[in-house]
Amino acid sequence: MDEAERLRNVSRLWEEHRRAAFPADVRGAEPSGIDLVLLDATVAGCVSGWLDGGGSLDAERGRILRDAVRDLDRVLPEITGDDAPRYFRHLRRLAVLVSAAPPGAAVR
Repeated sequence: MDEAERLRNVSRLWEEHRRAAFPADVRGAEPSGIDLVLLDATVAGCVSGWLDGGGSLDAERGRILRDAVRDLDRVLPEITGDDAPRYFRHLRRLAVLVSAAPPGAAVR
């Protein structure tokens, strides 16, 4: 996937994510000791920063985002309900797409 295509895909997924409501049944939940609200906010901040930077993410946010993907991998098997699994799979997809982008490679 070239970087322009990645930017388009992330932009589309980001808009979908922004329109989705955080699943009420997991608000305050901490499977495996991981706060789901904080995890969502962490990924959202990194994705938003990547988009605002035209597809560029600094090394620290890249590390934070890779850690968030690992956390999502840990909690996804424990998340149940109607909407929560889909919501967090979508969040993971966003995090993976952004974290796989070359560091500092802004789309021009």
